[in-house]
Amino acid sequence: MEEDENILGLSGQELIEKNKTIKKEVNRLKKLFKDLEENKKKLAKSLIENAAFMSITLEDLKKDIVKYGVKETYVNGRDQYGFKESIESKTYNTMIKNYMNIIKQLNDMMPEQKKIDEDDEFKKFNGLS
Repeated sequence: MEEDENILGLSGQELIEKNKTIKKEVNRLKKLFKDLEENKKKLAKSLIENAAFMSITLEDLKKDIVKYGVKETYVNGRDQYGFKESIESKTYNTMIKNYMNIIKQLNDMMPEQKKIDEDDEFKKFNGLS
């Protein structure tokens, strides 16, 4: 591993760019949930930060899945080999559920008339809107 790489394999510049992208997503989500009551904003802060991290990480995982697919080969002893779900695919599937759960929790904190359409947020995330 090169000196300027972290444990994730990102170079210093890549890590800086990823952190900038996460910060932009934090700001986007804060704007979406700006109508939260003050006491709920404090509760929502870490949810928003986690959702932003997950959103950007999910994008990275999606790129890997598109590039390498959802399965990988394994070798398990003598003449035992085959395919299994890739770690990226497993991680994506788990994380997308957690991401959507956080968005729902945040949305549930909103006043009824200000709630966002969760389907719209999911579509935005997936580039469908």
